[in-house]
Amino acid sequence: MTEVVRAPKQDRSRATRQRLLEAAIDCLGEVGWSGSTVAVVAERAGVSRGAAQHHFPTREDLFTAAVHYVADERTAALRTQAAALPPGRARTDRVLAVIGELYTGPLFRAALQLWVAAAADPQLRAQVMPLEAHVGRAAHRLTLDALGVDESRPGVREAVQATLDLARGLGLANLLTDDSRRRARVLDEWGRLLDAAIR
Repeated sequence: MTEVVRAPKQDRSRATRQRLLEAAIDCLGEVGWSGSTVAVVAERAGVSRGAAQHHFPTREDLFTAAVHYVADERTAALRTQAAALPPGRARTDRVLAVIGELYTGPLFRAALQLWVAAAADPQLRAQVMPLEAHVGRAAHRLTLDALGVDESRPGVREAVQATLDLARGLGLANLLTDDSRRRARVLDEWGRLLDAAIR
C-alpha cells in the first residue's frame, strides 16, 4: 500500500491564495470590473467560493491584493533581469522596451479596470489609492535602478517620471487596437531624448 503524501496545510493555503490572485488579474483584464465577481474568480482558480472568501472577505480585498501581488512579482522579476542589461544607449532602449511591455500587459489592463471602478466607488477608492501609490513608487524605483541613474541629479527624476507617464499613455492607446508599431517608433525617439537627459 502506498502512502499518500499531502502538502502541509500552510503550503496548500498559500497555493490557493496564489491561484486566486492570478485568476483575479486574468478576470479583470478579460471581463472588466463588472464581470469579475468572487464566484467567477474562484471558479477560474479551481476553488470553492467559500475558500476564496476565507482568503479575501470582500471583492475589493481580492482585487486590490491581486494587483499588489502581481505588481510585486513582476517588479522582482524585472529587478533580476536588470543585472544583465547592456551599458549605454542599448540599456536605455531595453529598459524602455520592458516598460512598454509592462504598460501593455495583463497587469496594466487589470489595474486600469480597478482604477476606473475606484473612480466611482469611494469604498474601493480608499483601497486603491494606497495601492496606486505603492505601484507608482515601485515602478519609479525600478526604472531608476534599471537605467542605473541617480535621481538626485537635476532633471533625472522628472525624466524618469515622464517616461512612466508616456508608457502609461501608450498603454492606454493600445487598449482598443494593436498600437505596437507606433509605440515602438515613439519609444525609440524617446530613448534618444531620455538617454541625453540622464547620461
